[in-house]
Amino acid sequence: MPDGTGCAAAPTTSDPCPRCDVMLGLGVVHVETVERSADLLVVTVSTPRQLMGCPGCGVVALSRGRRVRVLRDVPHGQTLVRLRWRQRRWRCPDPDCGVATFTEQVPDLVAARGSITVRAVSWAIGQLRGEHATLAGLARQLGTSWKTLWRAIKPRLQGLAADQTRFEGVLSLGVDEHLWHHVDPRKRGPKELTGMVDLTRHRNKSGRWVVRARLLDLVPGRSKKAYADWLAERGPAFREGIGVAALNPFGGYKSAIDDQFADAVAVLDAFHVVKLGTAVVDEVRRRVQQDTTGHRGRKGDPLFGIQTMLRAGAENLTDRQLQRLQEAINADERHEEVYIAWRCAQDLRAAYKQPNPKKALAAGVVVLASRSGEATSTWPSRPSPIAFGLFSRSTPTAK
Repeated sequence: MPDGTGCAAAPTTSDPCPRCDVMLGLGVVHVETVERSADLLVVTVSTPRQLMGCPGCGVVALSRGRRVRVLRDVPHGQTLVRLRWRQRRWRCPDPDCGVATFTEQVPDLVAARGSITVRAVSWAIGQLRGEHATLAGLARQLGTSWKTLWRAIKPRLQGLAADQTRFEGVLSLGVDEHLWHHVDPRKRGPKELTGMVDLTRHRNKSGRWVVRARLLDLVPGRSKKAYADWLAERGPAFREGIGVAALNPFGGYKSAIDDQFADAVAVLDAFHVVKLGTAVVDEVRRRVQQDTTGHRGRKGDPLFGIQTMLRAGAENLTDRQLQRLQEAINADERHEEVYIAWRCAQDLRAAYKQPNPKKALAAGVVVLASRSGEATSTWPSRPSPIAFGLFSRSTPTAK
């Protein structure tokens, strides 16, 4: 690498600098020069000199010089990185050989006819899978177009999709629908997809059991058939290993679970259970609103003014919001039904946020008992600000 100070590890000033090669991190090429501007880093690289045989006849080929290919590499912070690869060219000296000229290929550096390095493709896939990045955002960071990036990563993603090892060790399986887009299906394919997620618990470094949700697959459609066919394709060994099958409240998924699993326990996932509990509070509020006023909620109605607060977690409400909630409930004795429904929904949220499984189970039993009025007998019949405040502050939070 030409430098005024040279490299102490290089035999001569014309030899590559091993320290620069280590910093670049690409073992298949050597660094020749580095140029940097305000928003661009350009690194010139080349492969070591070596004899090359003709791929057609095997005769030692003659050099025809080099050509420069500009490759897009992983960005350095906010700076774009370009690799100027001085690609070698050769000519076969055998006049009877069908190969006239050919260029060197380095699969570990870049795919044939590609413009994005293998390392940049791996980085982009990692960002998509682990950091919730978008193709458009990654294309901007690499300084390329959406289509160019997609052409580079699509073959790798197809290879990962064909890898069946990702289904190994799955003990808890979740399923939910996903709305892929909002345009005409004839232009962009199916709107609704069914997604399968690995919910198996693992111990973290501190020894605690944690769930690292991992997307396993997406299939077109939202139906019993879509999920049942996917389960059937996994084989009996996979299905026998599933102990817990989580799902949303869609009956089609429940039917598929009943048909394909012999011993798995079907459970509703926490998100949809809490969502259903919150929806019940809304239904009770609307019904009481009609019974007490004879019309839908309007500005100035006590229950209409607290509808957003009834959907929020009690631990997230301010003292002023708790005061408004208490005033709206006490405005009419018939509003007590709304208060009871709200307390049930909050107890339901608290049960799922409880880090201790035994305490969470006990809290769930209390919520179920409240349906028959066994637990509500201990609640204040006319809630006071103190009751609202104590309840919100005592609600456990996730650790």
